[in-house]
Amino acid sequence: MSLTPVAKGQVAAIVTHLEMRERPMPAPIPPAPLRLAPWKEPGLDAYRTLFRRIGTPWLWFSRLVMDDAALAAIIHDPAVSIYAVTDPRGVEVGLLELDFRSLPDCELAFLGLIPGLNGKGFGQWLMMQAKALAWRKDVERLWVHTCTLDSPAALGFYQKHGFRPFAREVEIFADPRLAGILPRDAAPQVPLLD
Repeated sequence: MSLTPVAKGQVAAIVTHLEMRERPMPAPIPPAPLRLAPWKEPGLDAYRTLFRRIGTPWLWFSRLVMDDAALAAIIHDPAVSIYAVTDPRGVEVGLLELDFRSLPDCELAFLGLIPGLNGKGFGQWLMMQAKALAWRKDVERLWVHTCTLDSPAALGFYQKHGFRPFAREVEIFADPRLAGILPRDAAPQVPLLD
């Protein structure tokens, strides 16, 4: 067994890739006071704001550092389906992003709720919605990745919903808190080493 040093200012995560190769049996979607609304060509600032609201506790930053053209090329691509989860007042409180650009594969690119909704069973509702929308007739594989920076329940959640691990990698990147991309107090479970 060996350890790989991670330099100060860097963060390391173990990324697990999971897949589902068979369309799941239809199942009822549990009730929720939330709504899933197609988000056609979301504004870049609005998208980044929601992405930040959901992902700050888990150090989500990938879409925050993309320049406008690169982000727009993804989220405005007709083969990428984005949905906003809204609460009863119409406030955006979650995100579902399905990427069909590499058919017959569909990537569950992002699935998340704001921190105040976690642990209330709404993730089950959102995952059932995601699977129903992802499995189009031309899809043969639905895949997702999670990492050790996500919620400790994430890996088990995906497996409970029928995803099976198929690969693992270590990712090392510059801590986004040190660059001011995320606040310094984001993700306190990940020590800040500067």
